[in-house]
Amino acid sequence: MNTYVALLRGINVGGNGTLPMPELVATLEAMGARKVRTYIQSGNAVFESAEKNAARLAEQLSAEIKKRRGFEPHVQMLTREALAKAIAENPFPEAVLDPVSLHLGFLAACPKNPDLEKLSGLRKDSERFHLSERVFYLHAPEGVGRSKLAASAERLLGVPMTDRNWRTVCKIMEMAEL
Repeated sequence: MNTYVALLRGINVGGNGTLPMPELVATLEAMGARKVRTYIQSGNAVFESAEKNAARLAEQLSAEIKKRRGFEPHVQMLTREALAKAIAENPFPEAVLDPVSLHLGFLAACPKNPDLEKLSGLRKDSERFHLSERVFYLHAPEGVGRSKLAASAERLLGVPMTDRNWRTVCKIMEMAEL
């Protein structure tokens, strides 16, 4: 069995894309997943599956949610190893002291033509970012809610992204190690 982390984008935010976590668990179990665990209400799940293709699993979950709930969320599916690598490669280790200021944007694909110049131009003096192959790291000490860089990152990277703060990423990793 393989351990996967499903990060669903836009779930249970502002009354849109409502998906109770017990229903997410039931949906994954109906797909053959085992040991399904969720974290908070924003669409984070850790589970085991015999499926070897993470992209196929993400597509299946998104399609199943559409069948059941009428909307098709973007699902970023990670292996436990990919999540551990993202954590280990954090370029801003001192930022973990304020875990809500450090965000990891998990990318659906490796950006082919990211506009790093425009991203740099949007950056506040206090903000820092780093782009790895499939993760966009953002340290925003003043918060991401008012960050022009955070608001434009996905568009300027040119690939779908779902974002989690450091505290959430670490909690999900903890769950994946059980």
